[in-house]
Amino acid sequence: MALTPNICWGDTPPALAPFFSIGLDKAVDPGQVSVVLEIFLLLTVLSLAPAILIMLTSFTRIVIVLSVLRQAIGTHQMPPNQIIIGLALFLTFFIMTPVWHDINRNALQPYLDKKITQQQALESASQPLRSFMFKQTKEKDLALLVDIADIERPRNVDDVPISVLIPSFIISELKTAFQIGFLLYVPFLIIDMVVASVLLSMGMMMLPPIMISLPFKLMLFVLADGWYLIVGSLVKSFA
Repeated sequence: MALTPNICWGDTPPALAPFFSIGLDKAVDPGQVSVVLEIFLLLTVLSLAPAILIMLTSFTRIVIVLSVLRQAIGTHQMPPNQIIIGLALFLTFFIMTPVWHDINRNALQPYLDKKITQQQALESASQPLRSFMFKQTKEKDLALLVDIADIERPRNVDDVPISVLIPSFIISELKTAFQIGFLLYVPFLIIDMVVASVLLSMGMMMLPPIMISLPFKLMLFVLADGWYLIVGSLVKSFA
């Protein structure tokens, strides 16, 4: 006897998995190839955008200085990391605005209007960024990377390859940021030493000095209008 399955009219048919296929066909129109290359280039730039924003702009110096300032004051969680990173990002946008306007005017808009080729747009876009990095790069750091790369000594800034300029700029930014951070740390360190000496002389060795020095450091920072001085100095350091 044959068994027939019990099928109800209310049952839904089983879901079928979608079928995908990837194929390589010859392009009929050369424009199709250029569109694919443009999409691939756009995806590559988007994937590298965070690294470009962080390492090739003023973001590195600003975020390091603000982090060192927080440690020097002694407020390990105030301001929070989100505030520090957000302030560093907006200051970076403010400082890099002339560079980005130059890139938009001389590279992006002419390329979108089909006045220049893709290669010319990339060269035009790299010039303002290279100029910004050269102004902030120390000659000693640049010479170090040129020597390590074992290339011929550049005759001018245009002969320096971008692969040498980028690490030189990053090293210079780290050095400058730590120099500024050290200068910020000194006055707060003096307050800590004075408070610790006073507590030791009074025999209050069980009282943590940070509990007494923190209000004094905050008072000094507020009375000196610290945010005004630090933000102004950071922005002017890129002039």
